[in-house]
Amino acid sequence: MIKEKLRRGTILYKIYLYYNIFIRYRFLRNKKSFSQFGEDLFIEEFFANQKEGKYVDLGAFHPMRMSNTFLLYKKGWSGTNVDLNPISIDFFNLARKNDNNICALISDQGNQLKNAYFVNPWSSANSINISENTKIKKEMITETFSNIVNHDFDFLNIDLEGHDYNVLKTINFNKFHPKLICIEILSDDQNKKSIFDHMTQNNFVFLKNLGPSFFFTRGIK
Repeated sequence: MIKEKLRRGTILYKIYLYYNIFIRYRFLRNKKSFSQFGEDLFIEEFFANQKEGKYVDLGAFHPMRMSNTFLLYKKGWSGTNVDLNPISIDFFNLARKNDNNICALISDQGNQLKNAYFVNPWSSANSINISENTKIKKEMITETFSNIVNHDFDFLNIDLEGHDYNVLKTINFNKFHPKLICIEILSDDQNKKSIFDHMTQNNFVFLKNLGPSFFFTRGIK
């Protein structure tokens, strides 16, 4: 594809970013839902009585396409978006200027030199975990959640392509107080039980799932 041949930082690359956000997706800005499985509609309903709030989106990928937080952004919310792909962050900096957009390889241990694996520079499946579709390997220094996120938040979205549990278990829920958490748990995820156990231990209750997106909310102590 032509876009995969674009070199980041060039004039043609910048033109494509503007085209993607302001022309290609211009007519999609008024869509009812931007998520893959209608997750954002459920999230919007959950926070129907909350006009302003904060979110954290880990593995954010794109400011609009397949986004679980764009409806909240349109509503007036803001927050922090994290993705290992600098192209994704370029999109976020262009389309969501009220957010804090960070390019980082988030992990359970910080300051480690690890490989990030890219299917291609524009893929949503790029990850810290290698897959059979991996074509590009890039060394990056890892960051931890606590080093990246410095504000409390109402909604947490985790979509880290199989590395979700490793990061989830590092989040201090005595310091941060999300009302709703969405975690991607794929059908072959060996950490599904560990994720549910961890959520129960931290007083979170399973609400529902939409496709691979599992929702948890704070229980009543």
